[in-house]
Amino acid sequence: MITRRRFLKASAAATGLGAGLGIYAWRIEPHWLEFVERPLPISNLPKDLAGWRLAQLSDLHIGPQVDDHYLLRNFDRVKKLSPELVVYTGDFTSREAGLYDHARRIFPHLPLGRHGTFGILGNHDYGLGWSQPQVAFQIASLASGAGVRMLRNELTEVSGLHIIGFDDLWANHFDITAGFRDLPSGAAALTLSHNPDTVDLEGWENYSGWILAGHTHGGQCKPPFLPAPLLPVVNRRYTAGEFGLSGGRRLYISRGLGHLLAVRFNVRPEITVFRLERA
Repeated sequence: MITRRRFLKASAAATGLGAGLGIYAWRIEPHWLEFVERPLPISNLPKDLAGWRLAQLSDLHIGPQVDDHYLLRNFDRVKKLSPELVVYTGDFTSREAGLYDHARRIFPHLPLGRHGTFGILGNHDYGLGWSQPQVAFQIASLASGAGVRMLRNELTEVSGLHIIGFDDLWANHFDITAGFRDLPSGAAALTLSHNPDTVDLEGWENYSGWILAGHTHGGQCKPPFLPAPLLPVVNRRYTAGEFGLSGGRRLYISRGLGHLLAVRFNVRPEITVFRLERA
């Protein structure tokens, strides 16, 4: 029999549990960063690059919701690893008054790779409604000034590894033809594309390598054993982690470093450290 006393005890316990989970999701997990270490096998990778480390940082969301000290502390952790390469897969910032001044304070502290640092833009780097190219231009300029080689539907090469960086899909600046135009056939290659939905578009037929993405934050909150209820993608399969694609392509989606709202549950933020291997 459920007595009034037992009911009140159970209610108090449930209330305490709910409050505890709320505090955890708000105050703890958004800043409980995980360094994810993974191999990154690349076809035709030059022998000298085998063993290089590549750090992927995504969705920093420099702005009012993400604590500056949290970002700077973890930037320092990446710097201590001294990776050969660093890539940024979009959403450096979130919209706010004083956006450029804030970015100017944080960007000089971005970790850089010993042999190269490359970045792309995300939808939030395009300002209100992803429709302000002048904002994207300023963010790209500030990142470039901090040592990040920004790729906007273009290709660059470092020590025999070709890196293709695409501009943002939601801002209507993604151009797969331009990005792959100068890619030599059979070259060792790696692609950066902020929004995972881009991998389902046409134009990837002659590419069979890795695509590093962000954008989803892994859903930020995910009930145990259930899918994340909120994902900013058309293809709901693309949450976080590794996915096999057609044509031998592989996709990796970072859960991101920052957040839009300061809450995460069962989806810790991450910085991914890949070790390059010859496929």
